[in-house]
This record gives sequence, structure tokens and C-alpha cells, in this order.
Amino acid sequence: MIQRGAVPRCTAQDWLADPAHTRAWHCALEQGLRAVGSTRPNPPVGAVIISPNGQVCGQGHTQPPGSAHAEIMALHQAGTAARGATAVVTLEPCNHTGRTGPCSKALIDAGVARVVIGTTDPNPHAAGGISSLIAAGIEVIVLDIVSEALRPWLHWVTTGRPWVTWKVAHTLDGFIAAEDGTSQWITSEQARAAAHVDRAHRDAIVVGTGTVLADNPRLTARDTDGSLLERQPEPIVIGGRPIPDSFHLATRGVRQFSSIEQAWEYLGAQGHANVLVEGGAGLAHSLLSQAMVDEIHAYIAPKILGKGTPMIGGVVGSTLSDAQQFEIVETTPLGPDLRLVLRRQ
Repeated sequence: MIQRGAVPRCTAQDWLADPAHTRAWHCALEQGLRAVGSTRPNPPVGAVIISPNGQVCGQGHTQPPGSAHAEIMALHQAGTAARGATAVVTLEPCNHTGRTGPCSKALIDAGVARVVIGTTDPNPHAAGGISSLIAAGIEVIVLDIVSEALRPWLHWVTTGRPWVTWKVAHTLDGFIAAEDGTSQWITSEQARAAAHVDRAHRDAIVVGTGTVLADNPRLTARDTDGSLLERQPEPIVIGGRPIPDSFHLATRGVRQFSSIEQAWEYLGAQGHANVLVEGGAGLAHSLLSQAMVDEIHAYIAPKILGKGTPMIGGVVGSTLSDAQQFEIVETTPLGPDLRLVLRRQ
């Protein structure tokens, strides 16, 4: 799709038909993924500069707030090779001056001939880059493809609330703990390690007071040796019951809210676009009942209990027609376990 008055020399479909262009786009997507978890409240964008013969001469991703955006990183690496080249960016280049200057101007000043954009920017304070590029005589192609890295941020910008991923580890028959209360560990070391890596890419991690009182969790992102990973989500607790002073979260000064509404208002205001919910069954039921779960990460252990604590603490739909529908978008074996990533349809 070509946007805002551009006169294309090729369509988006034609552009992606070139294997070199497809590789460049996937490179930009990978760059964006590298930024996830470190850019709040800015979007995690990836950018690539390719020469007229399709060779990558610069690439980069959004740096922490106040530092360079993806386009600047890629342009710095490309240097003079950017003149006459194509910039491939997962999000429309910003057109405003905040803590950094407008990326649209940087692309114009670098002399690029074409800018290929994944999706337009819905943020009215930053949008307008396409118009500036076109006014400068630069060809613009919009692919209308949302990168996975940007999905939570785009959701937050357009709705004001975070993108919510419910993470649950359960047996084949849907239990998160045995009848006698034991719950460590349903899944394998490989699954738990993957879950901690995922935590490090989230803005916040949310649990209910039931989970806190039962498990005394730290809600940190840790390496396999127990050391803290570089990126840490903000821990959030929902529920009115007090946390004992001796518990891990009490010593960290965790934020606690009496309701989901209060917590979500805080998360949205803080720019926490990418939120992970880890427990427990009651909180999962509340969020599902309000259709507030956007994605599910289900870590499934090849075990059957027959009885125990169910993964959802209540009825969400009384008939099949009431069932909330999710689409499987990814399946990943993790040791003996399987992780399913499902997204609301």
C-alpha cells in the first residue's frame, strides 16, 4: 500500500518479491525484537539501510529513552553509503522533536532515495514522517505489516491500556497445582528458563495476592544460575490482602492495587505497554471474563493429575458459543514441554 500522495515505482507486493528486499525486511524485524523491553515509552523499532543492489550497509534498533532511534543507528552504521539507498523501517519515522530530533529529517539529510515502512504511526505527536519524506522527493512504500515487536506498543497507543499476555504453566488436563497444593515444578528447567527470558522483555509482571501469599515470589527475570538478567519488569500485585513484611515483594517495595482497573490505569499512564500476568487462577478468570487477555503463553507439561487447582478459577463461558476464541501463532518445544503462543482473534 502506498500512502499519502507517494508516486511509487513499484508496489509493496512487488518490492517484497525480491529476495534481497525480503531479507532486508526480516533483518529489520529482528532488529526491532532486540529492542523489546528497553525502549518504554518509545516503540521498539528496527531499521536497515540497503544499497541499490540489495546489500545491507547499516542496521540498528531503538535505544533506551533519550538515546538514538532505530533510523539514526542504521544511518550511522551506513555512513555515506546511505545516499541513494533504501531505508527499511518497521514503523513510520517520527516527525517531531522530543528528546531526540525527527528521524524523517535525518533520513532526508542522509539522502536516501526510498523508505519502506512496515506500518504507519498512530501517535499523533510523532506521525507525519511520511508526508515529510514525500515532500522531500523520497519514494515511500508502506507494507501494512505489523511487526511482533511493535504489537503491544501499537495496542497501548490506540487503546490507552497495556497489551496483556497471560502466562500459565499447566498439566495436559489443565491443572496448575496438585490437590495437595504442590506446584513446583510442573514444567521443566528448559521451560522455566524460557519464561524468565520472556519476563526480561516485559514492562511489568502482574500477580494476585493469592499467588503472593501461596508462593512468596520474587517476580524477577533470572538467568539459569539465579543471577538477575539485565532487564527487569516492574512487579505489580492486585488484591487487598496485605503482603507480610518478610516476603520478597515487600522488601522490594512492590506496587499493590486493590482492583484491576486501578492497576491498569497506572500501567497505561506509565507507558507499560507490554504486561505479563502470571497468576493465579482467580486473576486469570477476572481478566478473561472482562476480555482483557490479548495473548496467552501456555507452558504445557506432558503430565496428568486428574484433580488439583484449575488454570482458571471460574466459568468464562457457559456454552460453546460463549467461548473466547484464540489463534495459535507459535509452538515451541522446550525440553519435554511445549509452549503455545495464542492470540485473541
